[in-house]
Amino acid sequence: MNRSPVASGLLPMPGSPSSSWALYETRLTSMFRNANVLVPAAFWLFGLINNVLYVIILSAAQDLVGSDVPKGLVLLADVLPSFLTKLIAPYFIHKIPYWLRVFIFVVLSSLGMFMIALTPPDRSVHVKMVGVIFASLSSGAGELSFLGLTHYYGHMSLAAWGSGTGAAGLVGAGLYVTLTDWSGFSVKDSLLASAFLPIIMLISFFVILPKEPLHQGLARKEYRVISNQNLEDDAEDHLSSANATSSLLPPEPRPVSPNNNAHESNSFTTNIQRARGLFFPYMVPLLLVYVAEYTINQGVSPTLLFPLESTPFNEYRDFYPMYGFLYQLGVFISRSSVAFLRIRRLYLLSLLQIVNLIILILHTLFPFLPSVYVVFIVIFWEGLLGGAVYVNTFAEIMRKVPISEREFSLGATSVSDSAGICIAGFISMALEARLCNWQVQHGRGWCKNIQIS
Repeated sequence: MNRSPVASGLLPMPGSPSSSWALYETRLTSMFRNANVLVPAAFWLFGLINNVLYVIILSAAQDLVGSDVPKGLVLLADVLPSFLTKLIAPYFIHKIPYWLRVFIFVVLSSLGMFMIALTPPDRSVHVKMVGVIFASLSSGAGELSFLGLTHYYGHMSLAAWGSGTGAAGLVGAGLYVTLTDWSGFSVKDSLLASAFLPIIMLISFFVILPKEPLHQGLARKEYRVISNQNLEDDAEDHLSSANATSSLLPPEPRPVSPNNNAHESNSFTTNIQRARGLFFPYMVPLLLVYVAEYTINQGVSPTLLFPLESTPFNEYRDFYPMYGFLYQLGVFISRSSVAFLRIRRLYLLSLLQIVNLIILILHTLFPFLPSVYVVFIVIFWEGLLGGAVYVNTFAEIMRKVPISEREFSLGATSVSDSAGICIAGFISMALEARLCNWQVQHGRGWCKNIQIS
């Protein structure tokens, strides 16, 4: 009689000290086996470049609009077009080839950054917001497209994409702090230099990314559509012939293939039904975590201030970029962890993020955290939670959703993060002002002392 691998001693018994490591090692080995290093490299760069301008814009929010304009306005301009794109585009974007999409993304994002950087001060806010909108359109369409593209390249591409998007936060926030605070570059020059970053996306797609998996996947999809269409045409011909030979015979039922509807797999009605099935298991936890964390980032963190002498900063404007950097550091670490660690309790992570929001709001009203360094820890933890929900949501889709629905599902679910950020933007526009006014009324007017450089 055959013995199981566990019984024969080939695998450790469940619960033994080595069982967890063996499972981890098996998962890691299976992910990296036969992996083409060019695939994760390309998707890492996709994630980095697609998201880095978005992060730079948010890091520069204080410098773009000043202390009298809520930073939530920048957040809305940076994410609302992205949200609308993700809401609508999944139902038609499959008709646009990936190579053309990449060209469009590069043009839109570079144009947007040039508008932001080169706009004269006398027309600053409105024209700059138009530039932010262009960059947002590119980022939103890019995210749903590259997530859909991971369907053709497997789990390693998704892990690399997640790590790249996390790195975008770290690189974007860190680069802006480095250029403006440590290297002495002006805000204009820093933003102008970032306008050339999207060129890397062209190199990644046309030079680095192997095209065979994409071409083969598209060919298989086209073959299924043609094959099933032919089955339906043959069935119709069969019925027409039968009716022509004898109109006295009762009509026979039309032959149906299990895949008869394959050619309708991208129809609007079918995709709406798919989106409904994605709502509670994947979209809601992603929505909640983004509402909480971006309300912190844009509505609460501008008021998380301390006396300068008790901090490592020389100016009050330095708090905001540093909080952004620590948040993005946490995001990078957690989004890079999906190749090694899977978390499936998505709602628990979302609840913990809401707790973070409540704690920080209470601190701005009734300060109880002893120093800015404690706030640093909370902001870093916030980033860990947000990044974990993001990447594990799409990992669960890759694991559970049928292959025929996966490309659409990956792109469609991405609307939740943008929806959460939009909601947070509206909340933040009111919340920041009220928190700041409360602090002023209680003798802590630091939020009104932020100067634009």
